[in-house]
Amino acid sequence: MTAKAITFDLWDTLIDDESDEPKRAAQGLRSKYDERRHLLWEALNAAETIDMENVRLAYATADAAFRMVWHDQHITWEIAERLRVVLNGLGRSLPDDVFARIVREHEEMEVTIPPDPIAGAKAALEDLAGRYKLCIVSDTIVSPGRCLRELLEVHGLKRYFSGFAFSDEVGHSKPHPSMFESAARQMGCEIPQMIHIGDRDHNDVKGPQALGMKAILFVAKRAHDRDTTSAEAVCASHAELPAAIDGVAGR
Repeated sequence: MTAKAITFDLWDTLIDDESDEPKRAAQGLRSKYDERRHLLWEALNAAETIDMENVRLAYATADAAFRMVWHDQHITWEIAERLRVVLNGLGRSLPDDVFARIVREHEEMEVTIPPDPIAGAKAALEDLAGRYKLCIVSDTIVSPGRCLRELLEVHGLKRYFSGFAFSDEVGHSKPHPSMFESAARQMGCEIPQMIHIGDRDHNDVKGPQALGMKAILFVAKRAHDRDTTSAEAVCASHAELPAAIDGVAGR
């Protein structure tokens, strides 16, 4: 079928996942990894003394469970659910208002100090939006869809998209079919009329291909799957992307 729409992964496809870390360091702030653990420790310790290493261990255990559910069941627990797993592991609880504040600070960390778009992303989107409908299809690992929309707005990218399929809103994560079904409904097209762009072969290539879509592996920031991918094309920069998409689309 003729390609009418393009779906984009977000992290390390449009947005450089770790590009906020140098900004944090320049401001004398902890890394996101350390700050998340510190936020929880600080809140718990204010009520009753607790060793940071116990918090780190419980957090690591919850993260491991999250990754297994994400990979095997195609579900991304929201951060509130992950923090409840941590608290259960510690045998502790927090007042509702304190817990809500910790959740919000986790969710909004990447809005307060935003990571940057990958070079050339805006120009590529502007080019493609003149010929195709565009939709984000992204897993939400910590920041929920509402925050990711804000991040895209901050960088002037949100206006190029006709739809957003975020895993916390859809209820599943890639490569579950419901993510791509949501995108197709929002753009008013059939699934085989979409081409997906992303950086992970399992989620962003094999998943869409199993539904009859074509896929392009984007390797500017993450090239782990480059030599083994089944993608119709491999792209190393946004400057190359519009032509690569047109080629896969047969235009």
